[in-house]
Amino acid sequence: MSTMRARAVAISLLAVLATAPAFAVNPDEVLPDPKLEARARALSSELRCLVCQNQSIDDSDAPLARDLRVIVREKLKAGAGDDEIKRFLVDRYGEFVLLRPALSLHTALLWGGPFLVLLGGLVVVWSQARRRRPGSPSPLSVEERTALERMTGPGPGA
Repeated sequence: MSTMRARAVAISLLAVLATAPAFAVNPDEVLPDPKLEARARALSSELRCLVCQNQSIDDSDAPLARDLRVIVREKLKAGAGDDEIKRFLVDRYGEFVLLRPALSLHTALLWGGPFLVLLGGLVVVWSQARRRRPGSPSPLSVEERTALERMTGPGPGA
């Protein structure tokens, strides 16, 4: 029983470690000023790795992500503000470098697209439900009534 418990603890520990954030920042990149380093980490978590595309540059081991982290830290050391650094990177790489692009005219479809798809789906479901709503049945024609009587026999009123 104790080996099963030890295995369960080991698996739980591995699961916790696997879900922990994996920062790819190298020790030589870390700024000596803790406030600047905190700003660098905050900015890096908002910028997309252009190689990995679904990771921040803070989480990515890609060489381009490292270069972007270095650029962020150099600009911070030079006294640039967070918005200025983001603007510099957007000018250079486009809005795709931002993990959360700003709402603007050319990103409106990106932000509104999921809602439009959901609305379209609701309209389709609603129209299908209305189309399948049973109405009052039409009366049987003489031929249908005759065929029914042949199959089942004369009705109660015959």
